[in-house]
Amino acid sequence: MTISVQFEKMPTNDSIEALVIKKLQKLSKKFDWIIAAKAFYKLEKDPKGKGKICRIELSLPGPKIVAFSNEETFEEATDETIRDLKVQLNKRKGEMKPFA
Repeated sequence: MTISVQFEKMPTNDSIEALVIKKLQKLSKKFDWIIAAKAFYKLEKDPKGKGKICRIELSLPGPKIVAFSNEETFEEATDETIRDLKVQLNKRKGEMKPFA
């Protein structure tokens, strides 16, 4: 699986990049049919105190899976996005039928 991390309108952050790569590699061990992952981080002004956005796109057989979250820290946003992806991947796994 290839992993791409992009920071939009903000400087790169090595610790966040390492965190998302570690979590995506762990996810790819459980779901070995993931082809590629793209993670996007964005900083926006939010009056509620949030504004740290993480969006992850997974390429796999069939349509892409996309999840994003807006939290107070990039770590929380990454965790929430990975949780959403796991739900979608488990659903897709149930829909996949083995060839007989």
